[in-house]
Amino acid sequence: MKKISIAIPCYNESENIPLLYEVLTELMTTKLPQYDYELLFADNKSTDNSRELLRDLCKMDKHVKAVFNRANCGPDSNCVNCVRESDGDCTILFLADFQEPYEMIPEMVHEWENGHKVICMIKNHSKENKFVYFCRELYYRIFIKMSAVPQIRQYTGFGLYDREFVEVFRQIEDSKPSFKGMVAELAPDYFEMEYIQQKRRAGKSSLNFIKYYDVAMRNFTSYTTSGLRVAIFGGFFIAFISFVLAIFYFVEKILYWDTFDTGNAPILLSVLFLGGVQLVFLGLIGEYIININRRSLHRPMVWIEERLNFDKNNNMDDNQKKGGKKDNV
Repeated sequence: MKKISIAIPCYNESENIPLLYEVLTELMTTKLPQYDYELLFADNKSTDNSRELLRDLCKMDKHVKAVFNRANCGPDSNCVNCVRESDGDCTILFLADFQEPYEMIPEMVHEWENGHKVICMIKNHSKENKFVYFCRELYYRIFIKMSAVPQIRQYTGFGLYDREFVEVFRQIEDSKPSFKGMVAELAPDYFEMEYIQQKRRAGKSSLNFIKYYDVAMRNFTSYTTSGLRVAIFGGFFIAFISFVLAIFYFVEKILYWDTFDTGNAPILLSVLFLGGVQLVFLGLIGEYIININRRSLHRPMVWIEERLNFDKNNNMDDNQKKGGKKDNV
């Protein structure tokens, strides 16, 4: 019997976890009864009672597994580790906020059985804030054009990944991975399915502007060199324009020495403009340096504190490597 793993990274999702367990269990037992399954929750150091709920579910149902991180490692690292911890013949990454339609899981499994190793679910519309959706769409358009690797537009990570692809994931050692970038880079022949993204069912997203910015810049500096080249060519262009204007002012002053008055305003505006451009380019270069620095430290991607309902031997071996605590329900 083939096994399907549903990997669910979560952070402060106590309002969604009980219902999520109910609907996914019902779906697997009624729509896909020919498969064995596991519901694997990866908790990213929640501050609510998510862990208590997961402990109760693990005690009640052996199909439920849980991984508890010792510290919040960020959404991308948690997603990557959640998929790597699964042991099904295929793994479905499903976010815990109910924005993605779990009803499409049987269709995804059907396409997997038809031979597709990686299935990426693409948002063709979203019921989230229109301004946020517009900004995200604009970012994707710019990022895709500048990226050295073809990227996946409007893709949250929701998708199906064959065990063969998960094994490739396990071989990558990156302390600050980009889940979506890794899928785009390692599975260029992915199969697309479209869906409409719903509003979050309950709770409040922990992602704010700063975190979105951090993820966006990490992806940008990991998969593009265009930013640095824009700085170089932009600097040359501004220097050329400044030189032309300087020549113009010089000639005008020579021809109309007594009547031509440049004043201080052009000088002040030029200094402010050039200073602003320099700060932007320095900041961009700094983002690349930050990305390099994070990876050069060779810190672990995730430090696992505890695993529940995992096989004893696998649990011990993996925890000894990662410094976690052994705990089986």
